[in-house]
Amino acid sequence: MASESTYYVPEQSKLPIFATIGLFLVAFGAANWINGGSSYILFTGALAMAGVLWFWFASVIRENMAGLNSEQLKRSYVWGMGWFIFSEVMFFAAFFGALYYIRNFSLPWLGGEGALGSSNMLWENFESTWPLYVTPDAAAHGDSAKFLGPKEVIDPWHLPLWNTLILLSSSFTVHIAHVFLKKGQRSKFNIWLGLTVILGVSFLYLQAKEYYEAYQHLGLTLESGVYGTTFFMLTGFHGAHVTLGTLLLLIMLLRSVIAHHFKPDDHFGFEAASWYWHFVDVVWVGLFIFVYVLGA
Repeated sequence: MASESTYYVPEQSKLPIFATIGLFLVAFGAANWINGGSSYILFTGALAMAGVLWFWFASVIRENMAGLNSEQLKRSYVWGMGWFIFSEVMFFAAFFGALYYIRNFSLPWLGGEGALGSSNMLWENFESTWPLYVTPDAAAHGDSAKFLGPKEVIDPWHLPLWNTLILLSSSFTVHIAHVFLKKGQRSKFNIWLGLTVILGVSFLYLQAKEYYEAYQHLGLTLESGVYGTTFFMLTGFHGAHVTLGTLLLLIMLLRSVIAHHFKPDDHFGFEAASWYWHFVDVVWVGLFIFVYVLGA
């Protein structure tokens, strides 16, 4: 049993090296896939990362169950998760910032506004409008039809609204689960956490349906100018985060149901997953307002 004055240091591991390789393959494979290449590299990297996380987290869980984690080490877990979420905040801030810059600076300048309006000499017939489905050159020369069929955006008061209600509800359910866990009522904790997982899967299903409608019926794709690019980058990365959050909560549920992990006063694994889930919920609210409602 580790005491307050000791700090458990695990043995050296090669898992960080494999994690680096896996992340590189994921990033390289995703870029390759988007640009028309094979998806095998992406999924190979994803499998490698899944394996690394499995063995790494299993080792951490065993250490905690064996009482090797001191209070000091547990505080380092809290700080580590806090900084990880902060890095994710900055990640999405960059994309929101890019969207703001495009809408409020780049487009007016390209349309001939302000000191940088000299671009009007290149695209005399281009008008600064949002959503922008085409490049300025295509818009100025009447070639917009080849970029997008019907010029429509996704109705924010249909599937996006339902997804907003689902994620807001899931924040409530995961909080209730946390309350029951701290009270030591495992069965109720499992029920509310299971409901949260179901809501996460429901969100992903509706987002997949939304993407299908965008591609098949609205003609809105990644190639639909800067609007299509920013829309799918923001919502796509958020969907990836929801997928990860759902998997984390599912793993926490399985740990509780099968292995009876977590105690009322020792359950940081679940707390970290719930923090992450609240984070993706807040990001979605921002997406719903700035991308769907104000971006329509």
